[in-house]
Amino acid sequence: MIDSHAHIHFDDFKGEIPQVIERARQAGVETIINVGTDLESSRQALEIGRNYSGIYVAIGFHPHEAAKVTREDLAALKLLAADQKVVAIGEIGLDYYYEHSPREAQLRILREQVGLAHEAALPLIIHCRDAFQDCFAIMDEEEGWKRGGVFHCFTGDWGIAQKILKKGFYLSFSGILTFKKSGNLREVAEKAPLEKILVETDCPYLAPEPHRGKRNEPAYVQLVAQRLAEIRGVSLSVIDEAVTRNLGELFRIPKVD
Repeated sequence: MIDSHAHIHFDDFKGEIPQVIERARQAGVETIINVGTDLESSRQALEIGRNYSGIYVAIGFHPHEAAKVTREDLAALKLLAADQKVVAIGEIGLDYYYEHSPREAQLRILREQVGLAHEAALPLIIHCRDAFQDCFAIMDEEEGWKRGGVFHCFTGDWGIAQKILKKGFYLSFSGILTFKKSGNLREVAEKAPLEKILVETDCPYLAPEPHRGKRNEPAYVQLVAQRLAEIRGVSLSVIDEAVTRNLGELFRIPKVD
């Protein structure tokens, strides 16, 4: 099993990282993508990736951080991208729901990071909330689709999902899929091609049922996968094999170990 999107370097796990990773291993989670959200976070994520087998890293500036990003920050991120444990640029994108950074800044930093992904020849991990039109436009203009990637923690409807899938990108499902009010998402989970789906925790956020409201961790990704299996009417092993294969193909894992 895999967790395609985690933040185990966050303070929520301070002093517990070895135990969190061990619980994931005990739950059968062999590969984790540890995802940065700014320069310091990306450095911390990479430090963990270097110290543990089976943990790979994505580096990038979350749209919430866009207004703070400097040219120097982008140059420093580019240097990190050369590390063998770095398998993606992310999480990057647009968030018009919270809009912690002005839209203009979000758009600019997304463009910059798609450019970095081209330079580094790495796929993208996209965060997109209430901003699909603008996100798609930038991906078109900057040829971001050519890099390949995943829309993480996908919550859009089937119409949006189809547009993403036609571009060759993956969709990743989080603990939200286990919540009672997830009607549109269930349709996507049922219809999306098996070869284009991933599962994630987005920990420490979005713990799946029955842990909703508590701190999430990679071991719980099994609950997301189980719900996905139920929706699709297949065994958990079918989902496990598919998402493990998909993760390897998208992020070219095993790259190092």
